[in-house]
Amino acid sequence: MDKQTTRKPDYGNWVSKKFIAGPIILSLIFMGLVFLSLWWIVPAVLFLASAAYFGYARYRFSPEGGDVQGKIRALVLAHLDWDGNGQALDIGCGNAALAIALARKYPKAAVTGIDFWGSSWEYSQNVCEKNAKLEEVGERTTFRKASASKIPFSDETFDIAVSNLTFHEVSDSRDKRDVLKEAFRVVKKGGKFAFQDLFFLKPVYGEPQELLETIRGWGIGKVEFIETRQEGFIPAALKLPFMVGTLGLMVGKK
Repeated sequence: MDKQTTRKPDYGNWVSKKFIAGPIILSLIFMGLVFLSLWWIVPAVLFLASAAYFGYARYRFSPEGGDVQGKIRALVLAHLDWDGNGQALDIGCGNAALAIALARKYPKAAVTGIDFWGSSWEYSQNVCEKNAKLEEVGERTTFRKASASKIPFSDETFDIAVSNLTFHEVSDSRDKRDVLKEAFRVVKKGGKFAFQDLFFLKPVYGEPQELLETIRGWGIGKVEFIETRQEGFIPAALKLPFMVGTLGLMVGKK
């Protein structure tokens, strides 16, 4: 069997290795200062604990550790009510994991993925295209560079739109509700959507019920929240506010 046939898609991990390596390096630096003062042991231990936590999170998100990130991502499609015919958009496609899953689940769909692919992430358009080819959906998937704050498509272009953990990351839009409004703009009237993000993080989105009322005021026919953070497969240690403790899924029909 040649190497090409044994290659697997690279979907990465939501916890970058730098979140582990950085605290370890800082911990070692402070440990080296302990001979000057024992007080340096405090930050050394704190940074070591931080590295241990992110190491645990990275493991649990990985396939070997239970694939929590894969299960969270799968909820988007599990709650998407669609017959699979037409044009689909994945906003903030990252490494194309969700876009590819969408294309595989709906073999009649044409899927477009957009992302800004900034330097903070280990993703790129090239990675997306390679993954799609390996998953044998390359002919039905298209990827292009774009910000979620300015989606380069006309009004009501897509039959459905999905997104996973993207909107809060859009740095060129101060009000993340504007990013949501832009996502709705490109969905056809009567089209479906499933957006997963930190919707229960009040400093970003405000009160959940007020957000739903605002969205309905935009003319969206049906919208509701599903509290991803309550899912039983998510370990308690990962339900902290800075991890996935404010995660929610917004689903509905325009």
